[in-house]
Amino acid sequence: MSTYMPKAGDITRNWYVLDAAGKPMGRVAAQAAILLRGKHKPTFTPNADCGDHVIIINADKAVLTGNKLHQKMYYHHSGYIGHLKEVKYSTLMKTRADFAMQLAVKGMLPDSVIGRNALTRLRVYKGAEHKHAAQKPQEWAF
Repeated sequence: MSTYMPKAGDITRNWYVLDAAGKPMGRVAAQAAILLRGKHKPTFTPNADCGDHVIIINADKAVLTGNKLHQKMYYHHSGYIGHLKEVKYSTLMKTRADFAMQLAVKGMLPDSVIGRNALTRLRVYKGAEHKHAAQKPQEWAF
């Protein structure tokens, strides 16, 4: 039995819109990661970048379940000694909900060239409007 290996010309990229309003952030991020990797396609190949473009709208209306909103922290370091910054997700969701969603999707992609390239095809918006209507994105229901 032969293994299917897609060529560069065989890969087609579609555009999908995910609505995060009222849905758990992790579920939306997991579905976006599947679409970005191309795992929903019958021609999926783990060592080839065959994923699609994903637009996530209403990221500010996504829900964090349990006590994550008050207990979960986002940490980043400036590079100087003692400059570890921490932000609660309650603050992060009010100010930068699109960044919080992007972090969730990034954590579900592989730490490789394929994962970094897949992340460039992700667009996250706080509100319901996006500027990619010319690409005719399809609504992805999950």
